[in-house]
Amino acid sequence: MTIRHMEILKAISETGSFTKAARLLYITQSAVSHAVQELETEAGTLLFDRLSKTIRLTEAGNLLLQEILPILDSCKAVESKIKQLDRRAPIRIVSSITIASYYLPDALHRFEASHPDIPVYVNVVSAANAIEVLQAENADIALVEGLPPHGPYQSTPFSSYPLLTLCSPDYPHSRQPLSPSALSEERLLLREKGSAIRDVLDSALYLYGFTAHPLWTSVNSPALIEAAKAGLGITILPDILVKDALNEGSLISLETEGLSLINQLLLVTHKDKYLTEPLAELIRIMVPDETLH
Repeated sequence: MTIRHMEILKAISETGSFTKAARLLYITQSAVSHAVQELETEAGTLLFDRLSKTIRLTEAGNLLLQEILPILDSCKAVESKIKQLDRRAPIRIVSSITIASYYLPDALHRFEASHPDIPVYVNVVSAANAIEVLQAENADIALVEGLPPHGPYQSTPFSSYPLLTLCSPDYPHSRQPLSPSALSEERLLLREKGSAIRDVLDSALYLYGFTAHPLWTSVNSPALIEAAKAGLGITILPDILVKDALNEGSLISLETEGLSLINQLLLVTHKDKYLTEPLAELIRIMVPDETLH
């Protein structure tokens, strides 16, 4: 006999109906009937009198109910304590630098407005290291860019950004639009291998049979922006990072031919991760309802 069997027995005794008990417990009537059959088989006797308009406990059924009521009350008390702990449990987030800079602060501001007492710990790392932190169980969710990670994870897109090909107005670039071949031969100022930004570019060039051989490689996007402003070459970075430079005219955006340079932003959890109510709410804030599975 399981707790669910006990709940069904109690619901039938309160409602006097298999149908009403099913509605009360948000399950099907057939599930209720099946549970009763299992109970009566295990007890070796009938637990209910099936009358024309109602269902009543037999003497054996009533004795069984009196035995299980304290157990159900105890389970409810434990469940209540667990929910209280869940509502106060801290949340641990590991996030890529770009997401932490441009997407996460607003989401956490909205979350803390309704959960001011729940601490949210954020670890900002490179996109390549975020999944390692999640895998080591040092985070509840990971916010990463690029392709969904392999393994036992649930990855849900929540936004995206285009990558722009950029240079100084004075840089002597090839005629636009730049073909994959021409781009691969330019003086390139790129993020490091393994970064989400670099992976998107390398994958796009690979489809055309070309490889990037950057003049500069950096883990720091602002360093690449300044190098591009100085006319040292062409860089490829998210549009959100270079809006100011474009507006002031210190960088210009170049067209590329046939290259789809878009980075997806993903919220990643372990498939078996238990979601507390506050954590589930934070995920709903980060991810629009229509993208949830």
